[in-house]
Amino acid sequence: MKRMATWKILAGLAAVVALAGLALAGWNAFKPKPAAYVTAVVDRGPIQRSITASGSVNPEVTVQVGAFVSGTINTLSCDYNTPVRKGQICATIDPRPYQLIAAQARAGVQSARAQLVKDQADLKYATLTYSRDAGLLTLDSISHEAVDNALSVRDQAASQVSLDQATIAQRQAALDAAQVNLGYTDIVSPVDGVVVARNVTVGQTVASSFQTPTLFLIAKDLTRMQVDTNVSESDIADAVAGSRATFTVEAYPGRVFRGRVTQVRQAPISVQNVITYDVVLAAENPDLKLKPGMTATAQIITAERKDVLRVPAQALHFTPDSAGAAPAATPAAGPSTGPSTGKARRTRAAAQPQVWILVDGQPKAVPVTTGLEDDANTEITGGGLKAGDRVIISANRAKAPARAPTSGITPTRVGR
Repeated sequence: MKRMATWKILAGLAAVVALAGLALAGWNAFKPKPAAYVTAVVDRGPIQRSITASGSVNPEVTVQVGAFVSGTINTLSCDYNTPVRKGQICATIDPRPYQLIAAQARAGVQSARAQLVKDQADLKYATLTYSRDAGLLTLDSISHEAVDNALSVRDQAASQVSLDQATIAQRQAALDAAQVNLGYTDIVSPVDGVVVARNVTVGQTVASSFQTPTLFLIAKDLTRMQVDTNVSESDIADAVAGSRATFTVEAYPGRVFRGRVTQVRQAPISVQNVITYDVVLAAENPDLKLKPGMTATAQIITAERKDVLRVPAQALHFTPDSAGAAPAATPAAGPSTGPSTGKARRTRAAAQPQVWILVDGQPKAVPVTTGLEDDANTEITGGGLKAGDRVIISANRAKAPARAPTSGITPTRVGR
């Protein structure tokens, strides 16, 4: 009996201890957890504001070489990537039809010149006859009618000579045109450059009756390229000739190419009622890495500051809860889904920018004056911050993140 009483006492004590443990676990489960603040370091560095635009890489000067006359391609001496010089023959069209036309025109000129010589001789004889008859008229040895007839023959001979001279000029023009067309059977490069595209082969017939066919596409200088970017109408006011720019291409994802805005074209480009403008960037291409037609993503720098005091943009958008129970981050923009006090806080933040720092574990507001901002940082031009201070960028009651979201950002858990 005594042993049973002892076991009952021990069992009761164990039950009390178990109940106490359950109560403690429940209290710990529902106990308010300390807030975890994520902070970032205030530092100095550059800030750049830029416009993002996409476009394509093209040579600065591209010449389409076509055929002025129709015919069959006889020879081809230029191919893809062939360096060419100005005046170099790249292809020839069968010249025989044009040689025949030139020969006929040349013969026509010779015939007209021979006719001129004959008519000049007739004019000389008619002039001599008229002079002789005019002398006989003074001696009353010839009639007036005979003298008038001789004068008419002389004038007609003079007119025929003038007509022959005009005929020679006309046939000479026809010969010149035939020789020009004959010269067009040689397809020559108009510039120094590199053949980018070839659209013909030997034996192919080209027809130039209605539209000049493009036989070759020649880039004048592939060491100097341009990027034709499409900038939306909302950003075009910030695109100014002379601005620096950078761009990347998919072929070299780790390389940043540098350029400069050379032209902001006025002609609008409308695609599905979206208006953009062509902004041209000039870029050097000494190693010929950039190829015509590459897709480029460009950043046009519209404003820049160097070595300025800056904070992460998130710090200006953070506001702790006014009641102090559950801190929260206030969004920078957009419609509010919370109570009216949140709207009031955003209105005050817009009127007076401020950031929050930790003082004795509690958030403290620090009014600041802001300057230039980019996608990541905001310039601080005045206020109570200095390089090395830590500002709060977010807070929650969940477990603090294992690592900082960005460089210089660390979680700090503070109980309240």
